[in-house]
Amino acid sequence: MVGDTIRKVDREVLVDMEQIQYSEKYYDDTYEYRHVVLPPEVAKLLPRNILLSEKQWRLVGVQQSRGWVHYAIHRPEPHIMLFRRPINYQQQQEEAAAAHVLPK
Repeated sequence: MVGDTIRKVDREVLVDMEQIQYSEKYYDDTYEYRHVVLPPEVAKLLPRNILLSEKQWRLVGVQQSRGWVHYAIHRPEPHIMLFRRPINYQQQQEEAAAAHVLPK
């Protein structure tokens, strides 16, 4: 059902990427956060009360680096998507990649 709705958004709305607004990052001790404001014509087609996977929010037109998770819904303003990822996400990825490199 969610996938069908996302495909509907993809077919029916050509999103001008400049219409999607991205906040600056903000932090606590564990996570970095940002919110993304969708244009009304996209937001109204999305299912209510469902968190989107990375694949789904990318299909909608949201563009950001890897590791971000759509973690909450701000019910008063459902067109605002709330994202977070661990503060040291980039470092974790680099360390994991280095651990998989075979020595020469």
